[in-house]
Amino acid sequence: MTAIVAADKHWGIGRNGALLTRIPADMQRFRELTYGKVVILGRKTLQTFPQGRPLDGRENIIMSRNTSFRVKGAQVVRSEEELFKVLSFYPEEDVYVIGGGQVYLQLLKYCTTCLVTRLDRVFDADAYFPDLDALDAWSLVEESDEQTYFDTPYTFCTYVRTQSGAG
Repeated sequence: MTAIVAADKHWGIGRNGALLTRIPADMQRFRELTYGKVVILGRKTLQTFPQGRPLDGRENIIMSRNTSFRVKGAQVVRSEEELFKVLSFYPEEDVYVIGGGQVYLQLLKYCTTCLVTRLDRVFDADAYFPDLDALDAWSLVEESDEQTYFDTPYTFCTYVRTQSGAG
């Protein structure tokens, strides 16, 4: 399982239910990596999508404890146990965790790779991704050359799990 996220210098990922910024190259990379794959997200993240609809060309799995929540074009799961029953039908390398903050925290322990767009600035965030640089279980193994979108320098980073554990 792979987590994919854009995070600022303090690992901020969102504010008021929205992304901190939208960088076209990051959005394109996200589409290319996840198209035809399985994406796992929370109900609140789904609500930020256009018309609150699942992503086209992907198998959308929505995590929600709300037993009455349903969404056309997606599977809704209520627990990790239910999630893993659904995921048993898919190759692990085709599964991407795409947010939000609570879903990342809940599922990071199952991820073996994190694809992080590191934004080289600090935003006023209220949602965060765990600081992989501070976790012994994770190592940065690849980083792209720096690119800039308007006033935001960024790099594409790949972290891999080097130890088992919660982080």
